[in-house]
Amino acid sequence: MLLTMTSLPQLTLPSQVRTRVRHPKSTPIEFSINCSSSTSPPMDTQNPPKRVVVCGGGIIGVCTAYFLSKRGATVTLVEKSSIACAASGKAGGFLALDWCDGGPVGSLARASFNLHRSLAQELNGSELYGYRPLATLSLSVTEMTSSSSAQSNRKPGPNVPSWIDGPAKGLRTIGTTETTAQVHPRLFTKTLLSKAVEDYGLKVVIGKLEKVEVAEGEAKAVVLEGGEEIEADAVVLALGPWSGKLSLLRSMFRVYGLKAHSIVLEPKDGDAITPHALFLSYYPAQGGKPMDPEVYPRPTGEVYICGMSAEVEVPDDPEQVTPVPESIRVLKTVARNVSSHLVEGEARVKAEQACFLPCTDDSLPVIGEVPGIKGCYVATGHSCWGILNGPATGAAVSELVLDGTASIVDLSRFSPDRFVHGRKW
Repeated sequence: MLLTMTSLPQLTLPSQVRTRVRHPKSTPIEFSINCSSSTSPPMDTQNPPKRVVVCGGGIIGVCTAYFLSKRGATVTLVEKSSIACAASGKAGGFLALDWCDGGPVGSLARASFNLHRSLAQELNGSELYGYRPLATLSLSVTEMTSSSSAQSNRKPGPNVPSWIDGPAKGLRTIGTTETTAQVHPRLFTKTLLSKAVEDYGLKVVIGKLEKVEVAEGEAKAVVLEGGEEIEADAVVLALGPWSGKLSLLRSMFRVYGLKAHSIVLEPKDGDAITPHALFLSYYPAQGGKPMDPEVYPRPTGEVYICGMSAEVEVPDDPEQVTPVPESIRVLKTVARNVSSHLVEGEARVKAEQACFLPCTDDSLPVIGEVPGIKGCYVATGHSCWGILNGPATGAAVSELVLDGTASIVDLSRFSPDRFVHGRKW
């Protein structure tokens, strides 16, 4: 049975709660958000709430803003384009409890997987953003040389779900409903945003970050394109693959973009698609090295298929990211070799897209206070695990900002100090 996905509320409301950003030679930009049901803690006149500006409207920035505002901070979220417009809206949303065990990210991943589960209970995630546990399978698929031969040989292998009727073999279960799950990343991000806006007083500004204003070694404000300043007691830079566009961060470490492609299909018979995430070893008909595409059925009835990644220069504007046609063609070929339900004609193509995953040279995220600038924090470089690790990263950064240390997970392995002082773990 398919779950009904509930649409998010329209983020508009009264003029008295609008945040305005005025550019000197243009008309004001207004971004209206429903704040009428704000239930933020009452202001303590002796100890006013900490003013925090979070830069970046992806999963990391929104999770950070959510937990900060929930704890009573006065939070402004700055986003250049639109919320979840990049990888946080185009990723697969796969979650794994223990796939990072044995490495530096293991404790972060476990904490975040469990936090996803509790957030889904708190926010009705199964209905609002497609949270569900699901089994995960590993399969080997050898591409058929023609559509006719693929059709004539379609039958599932032993113990393979019936909708996987292509030339698949070597099935292994690599995740259970206890250890793997999924969310729709765009809906998850926007659900958290709406909750923070409506209940905790979060404000959102659409504008391009130009620089962090620093005085006497402390972050004092952020400056937007056009000269507008937003004063702050703390600044969090959650810029994803665009971290390298900010000179303050670029001078300390490299964050590069891995461009990943995906398609979203809507099969005619969506009820036939069971909740099994697929990790494939896919052998092209023309030979060569196998590829490793991934297939994620969603409770909406959609099927998300991703792969075909490469390091590419990140454009200035997220809206400028477009897919490479050949990569999309390959993903469609993968789809029809996996299942007759995913052949064009049997499934509608809802999206052909690409996004950039933020990666670092040592393959670890960068989370912590920026060396030499008190009150300025960074959270980026999560690579393909950004959706999984968003909640624990946001919770940990909120603790770091408000308490001076993170208790939910040890962040020392991810500190930006490692680049400045040449620390190695």
